[in-house]
Amino acid sequence: MVLYFTGATNILYTFGGHAVTVEIMHAMWKPQKFKLIYLIATIYVLTLTLPSASAVYWAFGDLLLNHSNALALLPRTGFRDTAVILMLIHQFITFGFACTPLYFVWEKFIGIHETKSLFKRAITRLPVVIPIWFLAIIFPFFGPINSTVGSLLVSFTVYIIPALAHMMTFASASARENAVERPPKRVGGWAGMYSVNIFVVIWVFIVGFGFGGWASMVNFVHQINTFGLFTKCYQCPKHKV
Repeated sequence: MVLYFTGATNILYTFGGHAVTVEIMHAMWKPQKFKLIYLIATIYVLTLTLPSASAVYWAFGDLLLNHSNALALLPRTGFRDTAVILMLIHQFITFGFACTPLYFVWEKFIGIHETKSLFKRAITRLPVVIPIWFLAIIFPFFGPINSTVGSLLVSFTVYIIPALAHMMTFASASARENAVERPPKRVGGWAGMYSVNIFVVIWVFIVGFGFGGWASMVNFVHQINTFGLFTKCYQCPKHKV
């Protein structure tokens, strides 16, 4: 059960974290294109993230039960090195856009948010970047942390809260009547849309947050003995360290 619900939360986190619903919505200048952008992000998950993860789990499934660092399990070939390089590039890009809201808050806090100098803004962001970078080196436990974040945070920010917000916004008859865009008839109109939203809220709360949170914490505790501060190679097999 622990492995099943940990996997379920990882899938929720994959679509919620890589399709970045909230980030895409906030970053877009033309909100009417949101559905197209989100569709492209979902296609990215279906064609890149899930197939590669499935292939690695298929090949190293038993080892991955106790080793979250899949790259450490791959044979030392040019393909593995290429995967590591691509993952580093991916992490740099992800770090950049994920920290953008924090950058804006920090710049406004110190009063330089209106400056036009890119160099000055880059320098003032160092107090935000360096501590996060330092903590990432100390605690490189990305596997269990991803599961925990997916179950306790992403479940609400990507699935539960947006569905509840949609239902609350169009709760009154006048709001539904004046809606700019209405649910298509093929999903049952407003009744069908509310049914989908209610199902998402209940299912994600029970499976993702409830059982998923429990499974993620159990998995975290189970692997805690493999953690090490400033570890040279996190959860690497002994013969490859």
